[in-house]
Amino acid sequence: MKALRGLALAFSMLTTLPFFRVHRFFEGINGYAVMFYPLVGALLGGLLYLAALIADPYLPHTQVMILLLGLWVVLTGALHLDGLADTFDALFVSKERREAVLKDPHIGAMGAIFTALFLILKAAALWHLQAVWLLPLVLIFSRLNAVAAIFLFHYIRPDGMGALAKKELKGWQFLFAALFSLGFAAYMDPFTAAVMSVTAVAVLLGSYLFVRRQFGGFSGDLYGFLIEVTELVLLHLLILKGWG
Repeated sequence: MKALRGLALAFSMLTTLPFFRVHRFFEGINGYAVMFYPLVGALLGGLLYLAALIADPYLPHTQVMILLLGLWVVLTGALHLDGLADTFDALFVSKERREAVLKDPHIGAMGAIFTALFLILKAAALWHLQAVWLLPLVLIFSRLNAVAAIFLFHYIRPDGMGALAKKELKGWQFLFAALFSLGFAAYMDPFTAAVMSVTAVAVLLGSYLFVRRQFGGFSGDLYGFLIEVTELVLLHLLILKGWG
């Protein structure tokens, strides 16, 4: 029962899909919710690929990819982009004020500007992407990075959903998320899975070093930042010769 509630909570938190709606963080289900993050990524990536298949016969590839980016934002409710924007805003104030800026629900000028540039880079990567069927791997590994960050690294706030998720996430749940991600990716394309997993780990470690230096650890917004950065890097990885 807890696993099913955790799955529903994962979908509620990470998507705007009109089913599996759970808005209460029941004790004992938050670790299960985090465990299913990569599964949610697989479903979202599959929906994006399906949308591309449907639109591709009728529209130019460029238009399909731009529409796909819009659908990507809608399906995730711009949740991770909000964290990205808050992170950019926080980087332009003193360290003493950064946590307060992360908590501020409003987006400042720097957050808006750099998030717009980020979306342009993401759109450009999709523009050149030919292996659209590999999109699920981008969403899986980016969310696995969030799972790893929750399990492995310091959370800067004593309370909140992130602190509860970190407290309840067990080692076997982290292992389940990792094995699901690697197994799914290997089934799709073993070589690409290996390269993407190594790249995702590099992004995770690099992001951790950056976040620890600038903020002292992770928070909910910084998990969103990590997901978005991982997605951008993996998209550019896929457009290298032979993959894009």
